[in-house]
Amino acid sequence: MRKFFVGLASLQLLAVVAQFFLAASGAFATAPNEESYQPHRALGGGILLIAVLVTVVAAITRMPGRVIGMSGLAAGLAVLQFVIKAIAGAIDGTAGDLFFGLHALNGLAIGATTGHMIRHARQVPQPATPARQAS
Repeated sequence: MRKFFVGLASLQLLAVVAQFFLAASGAFATAPNEESYQPHRALGGGILLIAVLVTVVAAITRMPGRVIGMSGLAAGLAVLQFVIKAIAGAIDGTAGDLFFGLHALNGLAIGATTGHMIRHARQVPQPATPARQAS
């Protein structure tokens, strides 16, 4: 189960990296903003779902408390992304721009937390399998 958890968490990290690519693609696209950021928004919802799933799997597989906590933190930061985006969209001018910057920094925090979580999960020892009995 540890390998499954690490694989799912690695998928989350890959999605975060892809999210930065999609944000940059949207920023430099010639299409209108609403249209150019659509893939970025869609993947953001997917990252939130994956982060919640990673947290549930961490708890079910009885990962150490530190790993469960980091997975919950990543899920909480993913929720915070939507809050920051809503605030940034509601505020015009420099303050709104600052919130968009905070949105990017929070995305980095999600990636760093996920990477840290994967590193700790890989260090969890595999449970010993019972030796086969000779018949």
